[in-house]
Amino acid sequence: MDAMDTPFTIAGTTYHSRLLVGTGKYRDFEQTRLAVEASGAQIVTVAIRRTNIGQDPNQPSLLDALPPDRYTLLPNTAGCYTAEDALRTLRLARELLDDHRLVKLEVLGDPQSLYPNVVETIAAAKVLVAEGFDVMVYTSDDPIVAQQLQDVGCCAVMPLASLIGSGMGILNPWNLEIILSRLTVPVIVDAGVGTASDAAIAMELGCAGVLMNTAIAAARDPIRMAHAMKLGIEAGREAYLAGRMPKKVYTASPSSPTSGLIGS
Repeated sequence: MDAMDTPFTIAGTTYHSRLLVGTGKYRDFEQTRLAVEASGAQIVTVAIRRTNIGQDPNQPSLLDALPPDRYTLLPNTAGCYTAEDALRTLRLARELLDDHRLVKLEVLGDPQSLYPNVVETIAAAKVLVAEGFDVMVYTSDDPIVAQQLQDVGCCAVMPLASLIGSGMGILNPWNLEIILSRLTVPVIVDAGVGTASDAAIAMELGCAGVLMNTAIAAARDPIRMAHAMKLGIEAGREAYLAGRMPKKVYTASPSSPTSGLIGS
């Protein structure tokens, strides 16, 4: 890590990878394992309602492919549409994972857009924080809501880039910049990334990290895309730390020196 960089720390734990990955939509757990390894991710998010992590002892468990002693598991509430459903799901995850406290909260508004219901999200976040959970929270790119979630006590705020699974990339970088300028907890882009350049842009804006699933799992070659995403995250972070040149609208600037020309 560059000496000028700041550590990527979530709930008191520092990670060297700023790429967080989901575990759904893969062909099988073996492909999931290979893609996660290629991504270099250390935090992997798991949909408790959709993935077996011990709920059914007679079925293969994701934990066999991604053991908790190697990865930080991030149970999530995908498929929940009320605060109560989300609370029930994460309390179950805590029991299944031996009092695990780091969780990803998402409360959806409708099954078509999968846009977050921020009212229910804030309500659930308040309860989870009070119960001692470390809450990473999926939300809209509304700066006011993002500030409220930080004020509630969430350890990371995760605004969408665009709709979940859309692959549309970052549609509103200006809102993300406002959020980044106001929050002190890690801001992690979650949802909408489609390819490595989208991840790089998020990091160039100054985001602490990026979480993705479909962009890797739905690629023609998920394992190769996982590696591409790793490189995109790293390149974007380096560009952010380096500081890009200023944009000069309608003004050219020669890249070669204009003084001391040969023959002049």
